[in-house]
Amino acid sequence: MRSIFPIFLFVVAVGLVQACTTDKSHTLTGPDATATGSASFEADGRDPTEKWSPWSPPINLGAIVNSADTDSHPAISRNGLTLYISSHRSDLPGAKGGIDLWVSHRASLDSPWETPINLGDSINTPGMELAPSLSLDGRTLYFHRNPGPCGGADIFVSHRQNPDDDFGWSTATALPCGTVNSALSDAGPTIFEDRRMHTTVLYFTRQVTPGPNGFDIVVDTLQDDGSWGVASVVPELSSPVRDTRTTISRDGLEMFISSGRAGGLGSEDIWVSTRSSTTDAWAIPVNVGSTINSSAFDGAPALSFDGASLYFFSERTGPDANGVMPFGLRDLYVSTRTRLGDENEIEAQRARHNVGAHP
Repeated sequence: MRSIFPIFLFVVAVGLVQACTTDKSHTLTGPDATATGSASFEADGRDPTEKWSPWSPPINLGAIVNSADTDSHPAISRNGLTLYISSHRSDLPGAKGGIDLWVSHRASLDSPWETPINLGDSINTPGMELAPSLSLDGRTLYFHRNPGPCGGADIFVSHRQNPDDDFGWSTATALPCGTVNSALSDAGPTIFEDRRMHTTVLYFTRQVTPGPNGFDIVVDTLQDDGSWGVASVVPELSSPVRDTRTTISRDGLEMFISSGRAGGLGSEDIWVSTRSSTTDAWAIPVNVGSTINSSAFDGAPALSFDGASLYFFSERTGPDANGVMPFGLRDLYVSTRTRLGDENEIEAQRARHNVGAHP
C-alpha cells in the first residue's frame, strides 16, 4: 500500500492530497516582491527575530484520530476544541469510499480527542474532499474536491447557521470558475480575515503547469460586491517545484507552507514565512527545521488560533516523542511552542498534548 497509494494520490489525482461570504474587502497593497528560494533556522531551531520558543517534538494524535489508512490535512477551530481532518479511513460509519472530511471534538484542551464523525452528504462524495479551512466564526467551511466542475480539483464552500452543529452544513458549492478555480487544479484553501484592513483573503495552491511539481501559492481577495477577484501567484511564497498547503497566523504575519523546494529534509517539508504587516510582501520561506520535519513527507500545516500549536501530517515511520509508532501511511501530529517570557506555559502545553493523545 505504501507504494501504490501515494501514486494514486499525487499523480492520478493530479498531484493532490492535499458561496462566498459577504464580508467587505479592499485589495491588498504592498511590494510586488519576486524573490524565491529557501533559508534555514539557526542550529538551535529558533528564529532570532521571533518571540516564540522552539517547537516541541511532535506528538502523534493517537489511534482515535489516526487510522490504519491515510489521515491528513487538519484544521483546528478557534477555541481548539474541534479538529477537522481529511481521511481515507473505512473503519468508522459514514465513509463515502474516497477521502472524506471528518470532525473530532474534545471537552477541553486537556481532554482526549473523541471518535471522528463523517461530515455527511452535504460535504463528502465518493471522490476526494480535503484541506478544510474554517472562518473565525466557525460558520463557513472551505475545502477542495477532486474532481471539481472547473477542472481537476476545485475549491468549495459550505455554510451553517449554528457553529456547533456538525451536520448543519449546507450543500457545498464550488467557487467561481475563471477567478478562484481554474482549468487545472486549485486546492488547499486558507481563509484569512484581516479585521484591521477589513479584507477577506483566500490563499490556496494552484497547478500552474501540468504535473505534480507544477503547484504555486496563489491569493484572491473578496471584493466589495461579495464576488471574488482573479487569483494571482504569490511569487515570494512559490518556488520552481511543488508548493501547496498553507496556514496563516491570526494577525496575518506568519505563514506556514508545505513545499518540496531545495534545502528540505524530506520529499516535502513545512516552511515558514513572515512579514511586518499585511500590506507587506512575504519574506523568503525558512525551513522550520528537523524538530518538526523528518526525512519523510511532512505537510499540510494547520496553526491554532493562538499560534501555539501546529498540526500537520507525516509519513514518518519512526516513533514520536512518546515512543508511539505511526498507525497508518499518513498520521496526524501536533507540535507546540510558547511565547518567550511565559516559560511556565511550555511544560503546561507539552503535558496537555500528552494527556489522552494515545490509547
